[in-house]
Amino acid sequence: MPKIGPRWRVQFRRKRERKTDYRQRLKLMRSGKPRLVVRVSLKHVSAQVIRGAQSGDLVIASAHSKELEKLGWKAYTSSIPAAYLVGLLCGFRAHKGNVDECVLDIGMQIPTQGGKIFAVLKGVLDAGVRVPHGEGALPVEERIRGEHIAQYAAKLKSGSESQYKARFSGYLQKGFSPEQLPAHFNQIKQAIIKQYGA
Repeated sequence: MPKIGPRWRVQFRRKRERKTDYRQRLKLMRSGKPRLVVRVSLKHVSAQVIRGAQSGDLVIASAHSKELEKLGWKAYTSSIPAAYLVGLLCGFRAHKGNVDECVLDIGMQIPTQGGKIFAVLKGVLDAGVRVPHGEGALPVEERIRGEHIAQYAAKLKSGSESQYKARFSGYLQKGFSPEQLPAHFNQIKQAIIKQYGA
């Protein structure tokens, strides 16, 4: 239990709840550049380009994985391919909002090399927005296309049909075969480029 004395003060609520690191946020705000805010949950991925202001944060562009379903996406909305597509969508919208450069803000999330956060970053970069990053953090093209998921599905199907149906029940309920994910990814990517690209 923390000591309570004459100099003790209550922390901000969001800091107590471990939702906001105010030191990191202040450093990002001092850069003067818009922030690329990426948040990943168990079911969805969201990305926003936010500019800080005295009156409060101003959202310039945003994208959510739920939007992918409107474009025909049939796979999971919290996978690496879905995260890349969210980043691509957000990047195109940010570019149209006259944002050429921003800094990555992952909040209190723990970064994993080649993970979903960096798949979103790769999508934003491919849309033409500059974000400082290390090349080693980005996922490889095969994982972005979902080839690792397709290979695992094919291996599981040849070994155990019941495990295959249990593991990929979400895909199968939508009438979609997970082995077709790379081709389906390319189809949705081209639809996003055609609709939102320059």
